Amino acid sequence: MLCVEIDSEIDIEPSDGLVSEIIGYDFKDPSLLRLALSHRSWCAETEAGESNERLEFLGDAVLGLCVAALIYKSYPRLSEGGLAQIRSAVVNADSLATVAREYGVGDAVLLGNGENNSGGREKTSILADTFEAILGAVYLDGGWEEAEFLVSQAFQQRISEMAVEPGVEDYKTRLQELAVREHGVTPRYEIAESGPDHEKIFKAEVVFAERTWGVGIGPSKKRAQQEAAREAWVLLDKQLAEIKTTEIRTEAHDG
Repeated sequence: MLCVEIDSEIDIEPSDGLVSEIIGYDFKDPSLLRLALSHRSWCAETEAGESNERLEFLGDAVLGLCVAALIYKSYPRLSEGGLAQIRSAVVNADSLATVAREYGVGDAVLLGNGENNSGGREKTSILADTFEAILGAVYLDGGWEEAEFLVSQAFQQRISEMAVEPGVEDYKTRLQELAVREHGVTPRYEIAESGPDHEKIFKAEVVFAERTWGVGIGPSKKRAQQEAAREAWVLLDKQLAEIKTTEIRTEAHDG
C-alpha cells in the first residue's frame, strides 16, 4: 500500500514508482501522477500551480464509459434499465471512496495542512475525486486500454455483486416471498466476518420461524446472504413439496 508522509512544511515529492504501489501502472510521464494526487488545498498552500480538478473531470467521463462498456459486455441479456441501475450503484462517491481506500489513495493524496488536520484523508469526496483524477491520468498516459484495465480490476467484483442477470435467481427475493406466504414472517440475516481487511470472508445465517434455514459464505455480505437464501429456499421449497405430495396422496386414499 502506498504511504506518503505529510510534514508541517508540505515538502512532499512523490517518487516515480509510487503508482505501481497504488494501481500497478508505471507512468511514462510521472508528473501526471503528481498532478492527480494534488488536491486544491495543497496547491493553495504551496502555490504549486494546477490542482487535480481537471483530471478528475476527465476521469469521471472515462470511468462512466469504462463501467458502461464492462456491464454491456458482461450482461448481454440485461435491459437498458438494468444496465443503468448497476452503473449508478457502482459509479458513485461511496463506491469510489471504497476503491480508493483499498488502493491506499488516502495516504498518497497531497493535502494542505488544514485539510490534512481536519481528516481529509478519510473524506469520501476527496478519496472519490482523487481516484477519478488518477484514472484520468492513466488514460492520458497510457490510453483507453490501460484505463479500462484499471477500472476492470477495481470494479469487476462490485459489478458482479450488483448484477442480477435475467435467468439468474435472486434467492433473497424468492425466499422472502415464500417465507411471508407460508409463515407470515420476513427472514432476517445474521452476519459474521473474519479474515484481514483486504480479504474478508462473510458468513450469513438466514433465520425465521424460530430456526436457522440456511448458511452461506462469500467474499461479500451480499454474496453470503444470497448463498444462505438459496440454501433456505431449497429446503423450504422441498418441505412444501413433500407436504403437497402427502396431501395429494391422502386425498387419493380418502377418495
